[in-house]
This record gives sequence, structure tokens and C-alpha cells, in this order.
Amino acid sequence: MIQSRRTSCCLLLATCQIAFTSIGFAAEAPIAFVGARLIPIEGPEIESGVLVVAGKRIVAIGADEDVEIPDDARQVDVSGKVIMPGLICTHSHIGGVGAADGSGPIQPGVRVFESIDVHDPGFKRALAGGLTTLNIMPGSGHLSSGQTAYVKLRYWSDSPRTVEDLFIVDDEGQGLGGLKMANGTNSIRSEPPFPGTRGKSAFLVRQQFIKAREYDLKLKAARDNGADPPPRDLHLETLIEVMRKERIVHHHTHRHDDIMTVLRLAREFQFRVVLHHVSEGWRVAEEIAAAGAPCSLILLDSPGGKLEARNLLFKNAGILERAGVRCAFHTDDGITDSRYFARMAAFGVRAGMSRQAALEGLTLAGAEMLGLEDSIGSLRTGKSADFIILDGDPLSVYAKVQETWVEGRRVFDRSDPDDRLYAVGGFGAGHPVPPYLCCQEGGQGGNN
Repeated sequence: MIQSRRTSCCLLLATCQIAFTSIGFAAEAPIAFVGARLIPIEGPEIESGVLVVAGKRIVAIGADEDVEIPDDARQVDVSGKVIMPGLICTHSHIGGVGAADGSGPIQPGVRVFESIDVHDPGFKRALAGGLTTLNIMPGSGHLSSGQTAYVKLRYWSDSPRTVEDLFIVDDEGQGLGGLKMANGTNSIRSEPPFPGTRGKSAFLVRQQFIKAREYDLKLKAARDNGADPPPRDLHLETLIEVMRKERIVHHHTHRHDDIMTVLRLAREFQFRVVLHHVSEGWRVAEEIAAAGAPCSLILLDSPGGKLEARNLLFKNAGILERAGVRCAFHTDDGITDSRYFARMAAFGVRAGMSRQAALEGLTLAGAEMLGLEDSIGSLRTGKSADFIILDGDPLSVYAKVQETWVEGRRVFDRSDPDDRLYAVGGFGAGHPVPPYLCCQEGGQGGNN
């Protein structure tokens, strides 16, 4: 699962989607959503506008008087509603994920998608919150716990049947993803072979990257000399992809000193990094900005948890924005339930972040951090038809997602009782838990 070069990957995604539209959706009429307030993210808000979707893509967007609706389009009156791009969570753990084990602290070759359960009800709850794209991550209990998975929530008809149905793919049809890394309390641990200290953590990471460089040189020498290559090492292969900027590092880090360690390693080994959590980012905002490292933030309304996050402040997002740091938000689901993702941006605005940056933090900024901004993250002609319909402003606590659309298909409808269950039910809402046999009608042992 490789994070390909952004330009070629996104161009290919666009090409594939257009081809699929012309072939697979040729018989479907366009859909024109009329009269809604549009928040395109790229460009000013439109008080009363039209969004036209054909197949998987947006084919027109603008004010009512500026958009010519195709004659064969099905018109949907959404007056009084708000339409904005589908939300993007850059850090999710939905799907019952697991990756690296206790045998070692650095396991970049492990692939998280091979543990994802596509029938986990968390995916449906995410759709109820307006999420359409996720970066599914392994945990932070390792210096590197494995590769992440970039997925679209294609929950229509009988899809998805397997995790492959959710993949966002590169130009070779391989699922895209980054590499999860971590430092600080979680990955230090105390038992061998884990590092035990912050200094040893950085040492082990540096040592592994140096091994990857040496491995890459051996591979090149074997190719140049027509010799047999060294035995394959999936962990080192992954780190080579990282150093070639073919795979983005998504790095869990909280304290200011841990943040600086990440920036130091990224500079030394020339990898592209997104900093996640950055609870004390406000303490080193200028340094983060100078390094050009974007940040994926979580803002909590119920402080607690690990000691290293005790200095997490609501004003973190605003301080980072003013320093010139690109900021997105994430749920870390279930730290924050995906149904309440948009609330994160509202917290940011309350504490000094601009409205525009906050809305981008739910959408376009996250797309950029996955290298997918050419296909998702805003309402623009030619982009994927991923959008949500709300009954109020997205930063209002009273606003609710009414519908979620992915690639031109509705995947959540709050008016449908089955979908509504995922929006308003408890943590296990919609979980297909069968009753015990003794409790089933006609079952055996009912009197025991």
C-alpha cells in the first residue's frame, strides 16, 4: 500500500473515475441539487446555489442563476439546507484494527488493512457524522506499528464485501496508505525489546532508517551488477518508500520535545511527515511552521487520558494557524466519536481559529495530508462527488447531517430508520449481535 507521488496518483484517480463514469454510470441521469447554501471550501460560500452530479463526479456548481441544469437531470429541492464536501478524518481506528505485535518496537512492513472488518458498525456511524474518507491507522504502542489505509466509505447496495472495495488506489491499482509512527509514552513502554526512554526511542528509529539506506544501496548494486539481490526485508522496503517520499509518515506525538524529535528525524532522513495530536504544538508553533510540517489535531471537550496530553489547549489550532501551520482535524475514533467530528472545528473557532481554516480542517487540509487534494476535499467541477447535506451550519451544535453521498451515491439518509439508528444510537448501534441460542424462538435449551 504505497502513497504514490501526489500529482500522478491524483491524475490517475481522476482518469479512472471519469472512465468509470462514462462506462459504468452512462445510463444514470445527472442529479441537480437546487436551492441549498453551498460551502465549496475552495471559493466563497454561495447563499443559494446548484450542485450537479453525474456518475461519480461533480459536473457543475454555482449560484442558481449561473448554472444551466441539464435537461435530463433529476432535480432535488434542498432549499434551507447546507451542502459541503464530505468530511475527511486523517486519523481513525474504525474497523477493529490491529497491526504490529509485541515482538519488536518497529514493524513498518505490517499492513493494517489486513485486519479491518468492513462490517464494523463504526463505518456507518462515521457516515452519520458526514465522513466520507478515512485514514485508518494502527495504534501508537510502537515506534512504527505499520502501514495505514486510505479508504472511501462506499457503503451502498451490498458493498463493501471486502476491504478492497473501500481502497483508494494508485496507478497500479494498489491501495494507498501512509506509515504510522509514534513517540512518547505509548511507544516507550518498559518491557524489552521496547526502548524504555525517549532517547533510546529516537536511537532505534535512526538506526532502522540507516539500515534501510544500506539495504537500498545493496539493492541498487545488485541491479547494476546483475547480481542476486539481498533477501527481501518488508520492513526496510517500507522505510525506503518513506525516504523516497512515496509514503507519507503519520506521526503520533504530543509533547513539545517529542515533536522536535520528529522534525529532527524527518529532516535527517528527508521524509514527508504529518504530525498527529501535537498537544503541545502551541509551544513550538514557529518551529513546526519552519519545517513545513502540517498538523492533524484532536481537540477534546473531556480532558483526561495520558499525562503527556495534559497541556492540550483549545487555542492550539488558532496558534498553529497564525504561525502558518496547515491544520486538519481527526477523531482518533473512538477517542472522539466520528458522529461528532465537526464539533472539533467549532472548538477551534471558539478558541481563535478562523472559520475558513476550521472548515478546511474538516475537508481540504485533510485531503492534502493524504496527497488526495486533486480528487477530494472541496466542491469543484471534476472532483469526486463526495458531499453532505446538513440542516444547519456545520459549526453549529444543533446542525445534523441529513444525507451523506460518496462518489455520487447516497450512503446515509437520516430519514431512513435503519440509518437513523447509527446517528442516534449508542456505541454499539447497529451491531449485528445475534441472541444466545437459548433465547431464540424455537431454540434448544430455552428452559435452562
